[in-house]
Amino acid sequence: MDVLLSWNGTTITRDSSERKKNEIFSSFLWSLAGIPLVLFGLVMIMVVVDFLMKYWVRPRVMKWRMARQGVFGPTPSFMMGNLREMEKMKDEETSNHMQGVRHDIVSRLLPHYVRWSKLYGKRFIFWWGIEPRMSVTEPDLIKEILCSKHSLYYGKSYLQQRGVRDFIGKGLVMANGESWAHQRRVVAPAFSLEKIKSQVQHMVDSTLEMSDRWKGIVDGGGGSAEVEVSKDFSCLAGDIIARSIFGRNFEEGRKIFQQLTSLQKLSSQAGRYQWLPISRFLLVSVNSKIRKLKFEVENSLQDIIQARVDEYEEQKKSYGDDLLGLMLSQAYEGKSKKLRMQQVIDECKTFFFAGHDTTAMLLAWTMMLLASNPSWQEKARNEILTVCGTDLPDIDSLANLKIVGMIVNESLRLYTPASLLARQAQRDMKIGGLRIPKGLSVWIPTLAIHHDKEIWGTDADEFKPQRFAEGVAKACKHPMGFLPFSYGPRSCVGQNYTLMETKLVLALILTRFSFRLSPNYKHAPVFVLTLKPKHGVHLILENYGFASPGPF
Repeated sequence: MDVLLSWNGTTITRDSSERKKNEIFSSFLWSLAGIPLVLFGLVMIMVVVDFLMKYWVRPRVMKWRMARQGVFGPTPSFMMGNLREMEKMKDEETSNHMQGVRHDIVSRLLPHYVRWSKLYGKRFIFWWGIEPRMSVTEPDLIKEILCSKHSLYYGKSYLQQRGVRDFIGKGLVMANGESWAHQRRVVAPAFSLEKIKSQVQHMVDSTLEMSDRWKGIVDGGGGSAEVEVSKDFSCLAGDIIARSIFGRNFEEGRKIFQQLTSLQKLSSQAGRYQWLPISRFLLVSVNSKIRKLKFEVENSLQDIIQARVDEYEEQKKSYGDDLLGLMLSQAYEGKSKKLRMQQVIDECKTFFFAGHDTTAMLLAWTMMLLASNPSWQEKARNEILTVCGTDLPDIDSLANLKIVGMIVNESLRLYTPASLLARQAQRDMKIGGLRIPKGLSVWIPTLAIHHDKEIWGTDADEFKPQRFAEGVAKACKHPMGFLPFSYGPRSCVGQNYTLMETKLVLALILTRFSFRLSPNYKHAPVFVLTLKPKHGVHLILENYGFASPGPF
């Protein structure tokens, strides 16, 4: 053993020196090994703190801030907010169909609103999972939210965007702030009245195909037959929007929209759990189907869009006169692209959802109302025959169908497809004397406002199209009382398209068929993204005297 040092009775050998070095090196390695554990611990602490802030602290702070301003509401439970309570009330109300055809449907579809507005007043706060929402029904406050200079700072919340991201993405309906303003400028020109005139023929062609099929069913039934019309209107609206968007690519568009319909149903199923932070790990098979279907839809749309762009670059003529072509002419105008490919794809998916489901349900509810009110059905039919004669209706004659317009407005009021409007404050602001903190969503229950007796009178739950005889402005006590397409800068860009399509389809049907409610009809409105008839709309159709399709 080599002696390295001997002093004052202490001897250090080479072996002990090596051991010392090894001990120091081992200690260093253990220190390095502990760094990831420390980092992991810090990350976990941050995750826990963030979790507690989102799910525990923030809801209570928001509740306290609004309570100081006199806005109260039900106590939220951890993570779920008031969802369990809301779902329980809704399930109890919609478990059975209504007795008879009655239009007092607010307590059925918005039972939580009815209960909480009685307890806490016209303004109250509740929680959709971890998202705080304040219910607002005061017309002046609604006007300030939707129409004031602050309207740009009210957008769609993260939970809203997350719930529909797979089937409509970040199209115009879900965009916020400057992104929304930019997309609106690009998309809106395609829906001007002059532009959508070119889409009327698509509406006529699809409706005549459906009415020919109905006529075959009626003739086969000896002059009358039962038809469940809501499914047919869903197919009709899908065909029309496919023709309108894709024109010559109609068959490809039809396949895409069949896939989008399936994607919408799957997204709605998965959306029930979107408020959970681990929702993406639930319903593994459903989420897998969603991803696969979304990939197929977006690839197909990209192929169609790219083919249009390539064709234009080769021929330098036009992108086409359908909605896709009109949008591309705006989006790709000049040397710089105003929208990326993904944005164009998302807008196409948004057109489908907004132009398909809304119109289909509007037609279904209007037919139900006319079937249960034969005198108004006859008034509408006589007006159509007077204005259009035996010719097919055109854009000018549609504008002169005043009674039909009154009926459609009353249908929109009683059974508005979008039963609520939600806007989330993107920053702190003050409106109507209230300080609205960033992150608070303002919930406007459109259906409840449309049935409000203070705004519409004691007959608010009755079908009375005559209330619109002097126009929308004089139909109720406040312009914010009628919001089927929202209001202000963020109002629905496709409302002219929807109203034109609805009036045209009704005109073609009413001159070919008379109809009444089937004994099998069960009145059961439910809310599934839009307001739908749970058991369909069963009607007895009879031939009325098929109008000869004259020149268009």
